[in-house]
Amino acid sequence: MAERMLQFTKVSRSMPEKRAASARAADFDEIYADFSPEAAHAQASRCSQCGVPFCQQGCPLQNNIPDWLKLAAEGRMEEAWRVSSATNNMPEICGRICPQDRLCEGICTIEQSGHGTVTIGSIEKYITDTAWAEGWVQPIKPPRERAQSAGIIGAGPGGLAAAEQLRRKGYQVTVYDAYDRGGGLLMYGIPGFKLEKDVVERRIKHLEASGIQFRFNTRVGKDAKLADLRAAHDTVLIATGVYAAKDLKCPGSGAEGVLAALDYLTASNRVGLGDTVPAFASGDLDANGKRVVVIGGGDTAMDCVRTAIRQGAKSVTCLYRRDRANMPGSQREVQNAEEEGVVFEWLANPEAILDTKTGKAKAVRASRMKLGEPDASGRQSPVKTGETFDVKADLVIKALGFDPEDLPLLFDEPALTVNRWGAVRVDYATMQTSLPGVYAAGDIVRGASLVVWAIKDGRDAAEAMNKAMKAMASTRVAAE
Repeated sequence: MAERMLQFTKVSRSMPEKRAASARAADFDEIYADFSPEAAHAQASRCSQCGVPFCQQGCPLQNNIPDWLKLAAEGRMEEAWRVSSATNNMPEICGRICPQDRLCEGICTIEQSGHGTVTIGSIEKYITDTAWAEGWVQPIKPPRERAQSAGIIGAGPGGLAAAEQLRRKGYQVTVYDAYDRGGGLLMYGIPGFKLEKDVVERRIKHLEASGIQFRFNTRVGKDAKLADLRAAHDTVLIATGVYAAKDLKCPGSGAEGVLAALDYLTASNRVGLGDTVPAFASGDLDANGKRVVVIGGGDTAMDCVRTAIRQGAKSVTCLYRRDRANMPGSQREVQNAEEEGVVFEWLANPEAILDTKTGKAKAVRASRMKLGEPDASGRQSPVKTGETFDVKADLVIKALGFDPEDLPLLFDEPALTVNRWGAVRVDYATMQTSLPGVYAAGDIVRGASLVVWAIKDGRDAAEAMNKAMKAMASTRVAAE
């Protein structure tokens, strides 16, 4: 057991053991082993206990990272878990899938001083997995039950976080989701090698045991109307996420074998869960034996290339129009993909999908790019060099990002205002939409983003909904 902190000059940065690429590429199990208690305590003891903790500032949830690192270093694991879970509704999930290299670990003080970051995410995962194993995670028992209710549209991370926060205050909570299982992209978008599905299922069962009602296979706008939910609940939260895939705008994009990333990942995850997926069984959504090209440079693209490797693809190539330093995805994920055999073509932009006489994709023609002047975002814009090349492909996966669905049309609520990208407009002080009593959180507000940001938005929205419902209750009491 570590007896004091600031051990970073004596103890090196370390991660839990990572399985060999040849072994992990053959299955969908998580790639990292668990920390041993001794290793977790030692790694946590490296924290410098900064007076101004940059790691906490780099976390969207403002997690009290130095506090639970110190408790973990001292072996006070239940206290560490209670501090960690006080600000995060699913730390075992964030510990697995957050891009820590871009958040807390990326700005760790000892990382900046050249000693290597504390591996915060792995310790966070270890703390919460220990809590589950020891039985410290118990169903929520509110101090008192309230008659008021909240309806939440979407069982993804934002909706689940809001549901838990509201249930803790005693509200009756019902979550509506179009899928047949809870978790949203945690269940169907993120592959098992990053997040095993029993971890998500365990969290859903915990919320169900806490009194939260789930209505799966319920698509609001089709199986239920938003107006009906507003009538049934005191407040409603829209946490649908964004699912409309951005399209590939080039000749041949409609060829057979050109797929949307989410269709591909969902099929793979469903098969892993034991579901029957006809399009996978037919080979349409299976990369086995095929030459696969994935277009995009974000985390979804990394999920696709690594899934294709595990499905037995003949070859896997990732095309990205900028260079490695400017890609939006996690560098850790790129390294994992390279170890597993993925080939990256940097500074390459698709110009056309070449197809056979029968309309099947056979190659991607790409332009060589160079980086020019910075655009409005501050990143250098890719510019064509005039050179092109072809990459053979039987399967082309579009991982170009996601846009919101047309919710005013889908929900039959023209008064629900959205911005020019289709994201729901909210008053950020209250997270309330243009519809009274209707709030929104997560990707449907901010655009496709990280799970940790969705959790933060869900927590913020829940607090605003709580204030609104308390005001409603006070008004009713005064009227009586």
